[in-house]
Amino acid sequence: QVQLVESGGGLVQPGGSLRLSCAASGSIFSINDMGWYRQAPGKERVLVAQTTSRSNTNYADSVKGRFTISRDNAKNTVYLQMNSLKPEDTAVYYCNVGVFITQLTYKNFWGQGTQVTVSS
Repeated sequence: QVQLVESGGGLVQPGGSLRLSCAASGSIFSINDMGWYRQAPGKERVLVAQTTSRSNTNYADSVKGRFTISRDNAKNTVYLQMNSLKPEDTAVYYCNVGVFITQLTYKNFWGQGTQVTVSS
């Protein structure tokens, strides 16, 4: 199986920055897409940012210009640099990784979630 370990959440004031990390380990043949989702209280989980195996990126309109997703393929790790944070960014952030556990078997895995709270 594959384990995803997230880190980097916390409490930050409006305008501040945080960097989230998500490291994948276990039975990994190769990793395809890596992304970050968030879920605010009472709302659905939504895509924040995504990066492909070729490092193409896609962002939600609400975070464009403020958040940057990146990946380190050697470490099987995806990052989310969050700048100019706003109270509406408050949510539990989840990483999501698409993994080939064999050459032909593809599965999708979720991290445990990390809380990000933006408040003064």
